[in-house]
Amino acid sequence: MIRFLHTRIRVQNLDDSIAFYQKLGYLEKERKTSPQGNQLAFLELPGNSVFLELTWSADYKTTCPEDLMHTALGVPDIIEYCNQLEQSGLEIWPSGWREKFASGARKMAFVTDPDGYEVEILEN
Repeated sequence: MIRFLHTRIRVQNLDDSIAFYQKLGYLEKERKTSPQGNQLAFLELPGNSVFLELTWSADYKTTCPEDLMHTALGVPDIIEYCNQLEQSGLEIWPSGWREKFASGARKMAFVTDPDGYEVEILEN
C-alpha cells in the first residue's frame, strides 16, 4: 500500500512558523539540519500519521502567492476551536464567521500562517 507521509513548506522564520502551528495544535517532533544545510522542523498533530515539514534556509526567499495552496484541518467543534485560536492571537477569516455559522452557513474558516500559507478549518 502506498501512503501519504508528509508535506513540506518553505518558511522565512522557523521559530515563528513553529509557534503559529503549535497554536493550531501541532507538536514539534524533531529539528535537524538536512545534508543541503536546510533547517528542518517536523510537526505532527496528535493521532495523525502524516506530518508537516517546515524548511528554512538563508539563501531561499519564501513567497507564497495568494491562494496557491492550503492545508486543511478537521475539528470536532469549529466554533470552540476558532474561539481558542482567536484567544491565542490568531485572526480567523472570513470576518463575521460567528454570525455566518449561526445563520446556517457551511462551517468553514481559515487562518493564514506567517508566510501566507492558508489553513482551512472544517468541522468534522
